[in-house]
Amino acid sequence: MNTTSHDRAHGALLGLALGDALGMPTQSLSRTSIRERYNRINGLVDATPDQPIAPSMPAGSITDDTEQAIILAHLLIEGGGHVDPLALADALLDWERSMIRRGSLDLLGPSTRLALRNLQDGMHPDETGSTGTTNGAAMRIAPVGIAYRPGAALEDAVVESGRVTHNTGLGIAGASAVATAVSSGIEGLGPHEAVDRAISAARRGAARGHWVAGASIAERTVVFRDSIRNLADDAFDTFLYDVVGSSVQSQESVVCALLIADHDASDPWRALTRAASLGGDTDTIAAMTGAILGACHGTTAFPTDATQKVESVSGLSLHPITDQLLTLRNEVAHLD
Repeated sequence: MNTTSHDRAHGALLGLALGDALGMPTQSLSRTSIRERYNRINGLVDATPDQPIAPSMPAGSITDDTEQAIILAHLLIEGGGHVDPLALADALLDWERSMIRRGSLDLLGPSTRLALRNLQDGMHPDETGSTGTTNGAAMRIAPVGIAYRPGAALEDAVVESGRVTHNTGLGIAGASAVATAVSSGIEGLGPHEAVDRAISAARRGAARGHWVAGASIAERTVVFRDSIRNLADDAFDTFLYDVVGSSVQSQESVVCALLIADHDASDPWRALTRAASLGGDTDTIAAMTGAILGACHGTTAFPTDATQKVESVSGLSLHPITDQLLTLRNEVAHLD
C-alpha cells in the first residue's frame, strides 16, 4: 500500500507510543516472570501492582520513552531543528519532578541522571555525557529522524540532541542507528533497507563523542542478523534474550530493536508484541522497534483500536507534532 511521508512520520510516533505502552507492564521483568504473569503479551494490558517501575498503570499507558521523545520534538520545533543542551537538561529535570509529583517510579535513566547531576555541579555540557552508553538518547531520537533526511545533517543533529547526556561513541551509534532507520522509512525505504542504513550510521556514530569500551552496535547487528535468519519464533526469542541481550545498554537494546524490525519486517504487530514479551528493557526495545516499523509502513501497520486506546489513555495528540517536524524536514532540505 502506498503511503504519504506524513502518514509514515505519524506512523513512527504512533509506533513509538504503541510499543512503549505494550512494553510498559513487562519492563524490568525477566522472561520467566513475564511468562508466569502473561504467558505472552498479545495486546495492551494493565500492569500488576508489583510491577517494579509502573505499578498498577492502566493498559495503554506510555512511559518515559514516548514522553521524552515528545519533549525532544518540542525542543526541535522551538529551536528550528536544533536542540540547546541546557534547555534539554532543564526539560528533563522538570519532567522527572513532574513524575515524582505523580508518584511514578518511571524516572530518569542512569546515564541521564548522572549527566544532569554533573551539569548542575558545573561541568561543561561537552563533558557531562562522557560516560552515557545506555539507550536514553536512542529511545527518544525518533523526532530527529522525522525532522531530518538521512545523511550528515541528521547525524550531526543526533550528536547535538544527545550531547548533554549520551556523548559517547556507543550512545551516539545507537541513537544514529534508530534515527537513520526512522528517517529512511519516511523516505519510502522498507525495513530491511532501513536497517542496512542504520548499520552504516551506527558505524559512523561510533567514531564520534567520547570513547568508551564496548562492543560495536553495527558489527553486533551484522553478525547476529546472519545468525537469526532461519530461526523459528521461540528460538529467535531465546537468542535475543540470551545472546543479544535486552538490557538498557545500547549495544544490547538497540541491536535487539534492529534485529526484531528486520526479522518481523512484514508483521509490525508481531514485532512489537515480541519485544514486549522478551524481558528486560521491553518498553524501550518495543518503542524503538515501533518507531522504525511505523516509519517504514505508516499508520496502517498497527491495529487502529490499539493506537486509539494509547492516544486516549495517555492523552496524546501526535498530528500537530508530526506536521511541525515534517515542516522542519522540508526546511532543512531546502537549506542543504
